[in-house]
Amino acid sequence: MLIQAILLGLVGVLAVADSRLFGRQNISRPLILSSLAGLVLNDLTTGIVLGASLELMSMGFVAIGAAGPPNMQLGSIIATAFAITTGASTETALAIAIPVAIAGEFMSIIMRMVIAQFTHVADSAIEKGNFNVAKGIHTYGAFIFNAFVYFIPIALTVYFGTHVIDNVVQAIPDAVTKGLTVAGNLLSALGFAMLLSTMLSKKMFVYFLFGFLVVAYSGLDLIGLTLFAIIFAFVMDKIVYGREGSE
Repeated sequence: MLIQAILLGLVGVLAVADSRLFGRQNISRPLILSSLAGLVLNDLTTGIVLGASLELMSMGFVAIGAAGPPNMQLGSIIATAFAITTGASTETALAIAIPVAIAGEFMSIIMRMVIAQFTHVADSAIEKGNFNVAKGIHTYGAFIFNAFVYFIPIALTVYFGTHVIDNVVQAIPDAVTKGLTVAGNLLSALGFAMLLSTMLSKKMFVYFLFGFLVVAYSGLDLIGLTLFAIIFAFVMDKIVYGREGSE
């Protein structure tokens, strides 16, 4: 089991490398990670089935600004390993995935706080003219730290059992948990503020207000709003901006 725990930890490192070293290849999607976990544990079929279910669950998770959704990378790998090694049902594995993913997001918040400090080290290196040092910190330093944050929980959880994560979460004091929740909410507000700062101009404000009112009062679901927005954007491009271009 030690070898399998290490290999599954490396699958987590591969998820980190996606979009950070390789560009966005969607390797970190639950379907891919669960399939790789199933391949490591010699049960590819279960990995694919669980991956498909977890993919459907995570399709609605969207990171807005600095607010991150549950960490489905950790959840997918650990839930798949739990299902295969214990023979648990798909439903049980899915029930395990969400608490693990939520705990993983708490770890991600702490990880971002630590990685943010790397910026100050890089700034000092730039002031001294050590540009290669700054480049290494941004390209590899944060990635290596991030990789350990994924590798260690996955390897330990698979080796000792999923109850390890639950015990760790239960051991966190309420004050720390609430503090991280407040910090996450503040980051969410900051993320929204950063997005709105590009929209709250005299030219764009009316579109923002129109979209807000449509969402608030139309009662349309997400698919309906998206289709409505596509048609509206097409009409605006052809009638308004097309006319401005011809003039």
